[in-house]
Amino acid sequence: MQITETNISVEQFLHYLKFEKRYSLHTIIAYQNDIEQFFVYINAEYESPQLSAINAMMVRSWLATLKGDENLSAKSLNRKISSLKSFFKYQLKKEAITKSPMTTVVAPKVNKRLPVFVQENNIQTLLQHVAFSDDWNGKTEKLALELLYNTGIRLSELIQLKELQVDAHYQQIKVVGKGNKERIIPVSTELMNSLQNYIATKPNELKQVANLLVTDKGKPLQPRKVYGFVKKNLSLVTTVQKRSPHILRHSFATHLMNNGADLNAVKELLGHSSLAATQIYTHNTIEQLKDVYKKAHPKA
Repeated sequence: MQITETNISVEQFLHYLKFEKRYSLHTIIAYQNDIEQFFVYINAEYESPQLSAINAMMVRSWLATLKGDENLSAKSLNRKISSLKSFFKYQLKKEAITKSPMTTVVAPKVNKRLPVFVQENNIQTLLQHVAFSDDWNGKTEKLALELLYNTGIRLSELIQLKELQVDAHYQQIKVVGKGNKERIIPVSTELMNSLQNYIATKPNELKQVANLLVTDKGKPLQPRKVYGFVKKNLSLVTTVQKRSPHILRHSFATHLMNNGADLNAVKELLGHSSLAATQIYTHNTIEQLKDVYKKAHPKA
């Protein structure tokens, strides 16, 4: 394959994402697919232009093709625009170009949907009244559900959580999130007791890995397995259509906000890089206030 200026620039950018930004492999692959797709189109339609010759019109032409031929949603188009913005911003930083073609490219509006969550009473039913099997896998499933709801951690953070990251003295866990950023999450006495009991009763043959949660074969949990038992158990207590690990993260944040938690505190607990991502949970709080108003105010 012919090595071109574009090939080198893309490889350097991906290297930057991996080793400087420390993005996950999943995120890097998404960036790579978007950028390579863009250059396949540009090279075919505009005879392989130099980076400095790429302009906003070319970018819009590609986006129009995606919207028309592939019928991509606004959310998918926004992700591709974001990928290109990051790529050309890096080229500016390297002084490979003097102006980004993305400056005047406007992202389509996406209708914001309120995050789906499980009601507090249904969560209580799940954690206090649902019967889990008495074997090791049953204990692992229950603890995983407790961690997802009580700490709001992501699925990737859950399955990578190590025993050494559980601090019983300070009643907290240390979580490694996106971009390998570490954050401390306090846990309740009840959850810490569950964590300590799980670690103390782990058979020697299951201590082959440093991960906290392991299967009865001593292997780290896999995302597919967690999705499976979360869906199975949530189906017992709620009728919400989405029954994924992320719904428990939404429930964690929503219940905190509905009970008066500070927005900045929730941001830190979730590991968000900006308040914008956390503010979606204020909408549920507003909806709750509207409901209270309608029920309680004589003129409502």
